[in-house]
Amino acid sequence: MNPTPILDGISRPDDVANLGFDQCKALAEELRDVIVETVSQNGGHLASSLGVVDLTIALLSEFTPPHDQIVWDVGHQAYAYKLLTGRKDRFNTLRQYGGITGFPKISESEYDAFGVGHSSTSVSAALGLLRAKKLKGDDGHVIAVIGDGAMTGGMAFEGLNDTGHFKENLTVILNDNQMSIDKNVGGLSRALANLRSSTGYIKAKSRVERFLLRIPLIGRPIARFMRMVKTWFRLLIRRNTPVIFEDLGFQYFGPFDGHNISLLKKKLRIAKEIDGPVLIHIVTQKGKGYPPAEENPSIYHGVSPFDRSTGVKPSETKTFTNTFSDSVVRIGQKYDKVVAICAAMMTSTGLKSFRQHMKLRFFDVGIAEEHAVTMAAGMAVNGFTPVVALYSTFAQRAYDQMLHDVCLQNLHVVLALDRAGIVGADGMTHQGIYDISMMLSMPNVTLLSPCNFAEMDRMLEYAVSDCTGLVAVRYPRGGQSDILAKIPSDEGIGPRVIREGEDAAILSLGVMCEQALLAAEELQKQNISVRVIDVRCVKPCDADSWKTLLKGISNVVTIEDGIAHAGFGAYLLSVLEENGAMSSIRHFEILGVSDHPLIAGNRKVLLEKERMDEKAIIDTILSC
Repeated sequence: MNPTPILDGISRPDDVANLGFDQCKALAEELRDVIVETVSQNGGHLASSLGVVDLTIALLSEFTPPHDQIVWDVGHQAYAYKLLTGRKDRFNTLRQYGGITGFPKISESEYDAFGVGHSSTSVSAALGLLRAKKLKGDDGHVIAVIGDGAMTGGMAFEGLNDTGHFKENLTVILNDNQMSIDKNVGGLSRALANLRSSTGYIKAKSRVERFLLRIPLIGRPIARFMRMVKTWFRLLIRRNTPVIFEDLGFQYFGPFDGHNISLLKKKLRIAKEIDGPVLIHIVTQKGKGYPPAEENPSIYHGVSPFDRSTGVKPSETKTFTNTFSDSVVRIGQKYDKVVAICAAMMTSTGLKSFRQHMKLRFFDVGIAEEHAVTMAAGMAVNGFTPVVALYSTFAQRAYDQMLHDVCLQNLHVVLALDRAGIVGADGMTHQGIYDISMMLSMPNVTLLSPCNFAEMDRMLEYAVSDCTGLVAVRYPRGGQSDILAKIPSDEGIGPRVIREGEDAAILSLGVMCEQALLAAEELQKQNISVRVIDVRCVKPCDADSWKTLLKGISNVVTIEDGIAHAGFGAYLLSVLEENGAMSSIRHFEILGVSDHPLIAGNRKVLLEKERMDEKAIIDTILSC
């Protein structure tokens, strides 16, 4: 990593405001160098963070956190912000257990105004911060930074609508990294843009409107007519400029070069003087400053550690996502009523191949999980079988739609829940540990959890061809171990014994079978015979099957990569008690994630900290 003399001289965000033009440019280079170096070692969100370095410098030049509050939508682009707000010395701990998080987090820094991690929340959160400031008599500014992708989420427009309707003094920065700047807009268009965004024009416009509104009878119609003429003239000259934001009540400026720090500072200064909501549209390049990320921004969106000199290399390791990809193509070719749906994550969820083979039956709805699920319900009504691929953590956003639009109507929709369980370094907002609890609370649900690739493929076809209602198949990030690969597949879908034993039973969910089998092997050395049962079907729960499987067992331990007190173990315990099947069981212990936010860290560390590894299973059985 290169020396960073300017960054080293910044101890608090106020210091950025004192930098000259050349120093700001040099600081941007230093920030990008540190970000690339750290992410290459720790993994993380690279392209998006590199794209907003210049914007971050401009923001901290014109605003003063924490008095002024900046909300980063999603937050995976806030690495430069972290570096400039007192976390430079700890930045090497990014996304590590006990280190700084990959997203803004209120408890981590006074400069993080709002904790984020999911898309499209910034405008609503920023509006709440602003209204609270007004009630307290606090004159600080509030700024929401939202990307063009996050704008596809409906919640963003709910916030914009509320802000514009009540003319709140909120500044929204639209970071558009999907389109280039059109340099051939013409001199007149540039002149009009400069006129409309100049301080003198804005002040004069406000004075004229106030004057007209004071004239009895004719003043208000004249002011309204002037606004109409301005809109018509703008549409005539700049037909490609989006006006929806002005229709929502915002003063719209842009698009501007998001890498021109001086220009950004000028526009931000103007925004501070405007009475009412402002939207500043900037255009940036994802991956700015690191050529491999500039050329392939999607590959460098979220990365594992890589060699900085050679860049990210495609992984040849088979994963559950790869398996889903192959399976859904095979199933789609077999059943012509199968359609596939994703929420702006076609490649990440493994649906790219389905689109290539069956383009007409593939639908990417943007970052709109709620819409995806309800649209799937509509397709199910008309005879299709939708397969909706979502990350577990993002499926939470569609809870109401799953319950109200799918389950209560008992419609056949298949949910492929990727990244289920403990995900790791992305931290508490991205852990897929809540889906079990969520699904158990809904009627007409089948919840399946495969332990390996073969079971995954079979469960998906079962979900499509042999089920009704909402069928969710949850599977983890990454691949299968050799231990998991050796677990045989069979024709059933309910719980089955994968290791015989008489002294105790371990009931394991999905890939937690690995920890269960390792624990059973170690206990065997101590002459304790342990039966290992692969749960497979979390819901519905067949009490008679479980009575048979647990016959003669007095000590039972369940292990799942979900919330312990509201997951499979607790559900099974209630079913057994209701059916009088607990008389022979003396000890029933539930292992899973404790009732607290699960912070960042690699999976092995988190399993150990949560007492979910093989050692914890062994200790639990020995203490029975």
